[in-house]
Amino acid sequence: MNASPFTRSAGEMAVEAWRPLDRLVHRWVIRHGGSPLLAETAAWASLAEGHGDAALPLASGRHGMPPIDPADIAQLREEPLVASGADGGVRPFALDAAGRFYLWRNHADECSAAMHVQARRAASSAAPAATELQADLDALFHGERRAEVQPQREAVRSVCGKRLFVLTGGPGTGKTTTVLRMLLMLQRQAGQPLAIRIAAPTGKAAQRLVQSLRQGKQNLLGHPALPLPPDWQPLLDAIPDGEALTVHRLLGYQPWRNAFRRSARDPIAADVVVVDEASMIDLAMLRCLLAAVRPDATLVLVGDADQLTSVATGSVLLDLVGAFEAAPRGDLLRLAHSFRAERELVAINEAVRGGDAAALAAAVRAAGGAAALHPVADERQLRQRIAGWAAALAADPVLRGLPQPGDHGATPASAEEAAHAALAALAERQLLSALREGPFGAVALNAAIEAALRRAWGVPSGSGWYAGRAVIITRNDYAAGLFNGDVGICLAAADGTLRVWFGAAEDAGLRSFAPHTLPAHEGAFAITIHKSQGSEYRHAAVLLPPRADSRILSRQLLYTGVSRAREAVGLWASPDVLATALATEVNRSGGLQPRLLESGNRE
Repeated sequence: MNASPFTRSAGEMAVEAWRPLDRLVHRWVIRHGGSPLLAETAAWASLAEGHGDAALPLASGRHGMPPIDPADIAQLREEPLVASGADGGVRPFALDAAGRFYLWRNHADECSAAMHVQARRAASSAAPAATELQADLDALFHGERRAEVQPQREAVRSVCGKRLFVLTGGPGTGKTTTVLRMLLMLQRQAGQPLAIRIAAPTGKAAQRLVQSLRQGKQNLLGHPALPLPPDWQPLLDAIPDGEALTVHRLLGYQPWRNAFRRSARDPIAADVVVVDEASMIDLAMLRCLLAAVRPDATLVLVGDADQLTSVATGSVLLDLVGAFEAAPRGDLLRLAHSFRAERELVAINEAVRGGDAAALAAAVRAAGGAAALHPVADERQLRQRIAGWAAALAADPVLRGLPQPGDHGATPASAEEAAHAALAALAERQLLSALREGPFGAVALNAAIEAALRRAWGVPSGSGWYAGRAVIITRNDYAAGLFNGDVGICLAAADGTLRVWFGAAEDAGLRSFAPHTLPAHEGAFAITIHKSQGSEYRHAAVLLPPRADSRILSRQLLYTGVSRAREAVGLWASPDVLATALATEVNRSGGLQPRLLESGNRE
């Protein structure tokens, strides 16, 4: 045990922006013989990692750090605690030739990920010509050759022969249906069914993926004009649509050692691995995933590169898309056409994605009743919006498992039918907040909505559970089959017993649980935009913070929120806050994309 007294140096307290962790890093460097310059640089790098950066560019002045001049950078390269160059030694820190300063783990993750990506790209072969696959493509697309489906057909053709393929696109562009056809084509080219594993970063996203694949299979077989021919049936059967796998489960996460069991020594037993919602993958997970997929297997990453990046380090999907677009090898396909009927919302999503305030204003006006902008700049205005939102929820009896007005002569619904209807009603309206804590945060908003619902429904204020309460799971429970992000609705049985139902309105596999048996959960009438990734709602309201100087504001945050809406969207924000969000593009600092491009140029 270290008996040295706890003392703070003047250096570690010199920068107000540093967090306690950053100050601890500063102190550690000094205690281990590093110079004051290195201690200060390491503290800034720790702060940058807290913002999601994989590396700190020393000459940039990022996050308020004073830029470091070339002479001091040269001095840092000589520090014993810093790895610089190709000496291969493991040190606490690394400084590359481009002047990017790393905490060692991020440097190791980035270099390993770049090496694996380049190896997979180099091992890929050219896809067969479109003419060679014409008959198979026609079978998979029911003879459709319109311009709108050509990018999907191209993705299905291009994935053949690839060891890594990236499919990106916005909401409604048909990513999941394209993946289903890609898996069928890969098996067709192999001449046999393949071992396929499908996963997503969160349990909710994984559940939605398998539900979409299940529906896609039915659509292929039940097409009214040209259903999938019978000889494709064994290949269709090989595509899993039962168990919803998180990436952690796919990789065999072992919490007692905070590591994954699957690796190059014990790879995933699959010929094809698909990971959806890849924008949520961080740098460390990408490294582990790439190492755990067999070199001769195909890895397909799917997601919207314009959405929020992972909550941890890096922006890996955005970096991969940028590198693959800059050095194309036929292993990236960006879907642009939205097949959603609500073209007004497509225009809104595109305006936000491009950060175009004038286009957004025009799109909102053109959308009519499908979109609205509500200035919410203070708590008084927020309370008014919440009151109206809660009133609309309270007016829907289906949320409580009750029949609609006018259904008095109908046969009473079974518990499952009532749950189906209630979950469908719950997905009709969702309030999304940029924040979790504070008056504008999801926790306080949910409490306010629940209080209003209790009053409207005559529920005693002390009742923790009541019919109509919505909850979201916050921790995976594999034994129960409930995952972080799953949303449930509490309903009363005929005898008054309360049960919480989970599933989807279109899913026959609904399950119910006694409230006290649920894993960690919280109210779901308002959730954060981060929590909403991988979900969609008929009507979404997106609440931004009241101050334009909020650090959380970004174009990606706003785009992720508005793109959750299928038919109607409301923007709850003051004009200056909205303008700041549109103008602020998150650019995480790191070297993954440059490394991929440098490696490609050397080949």
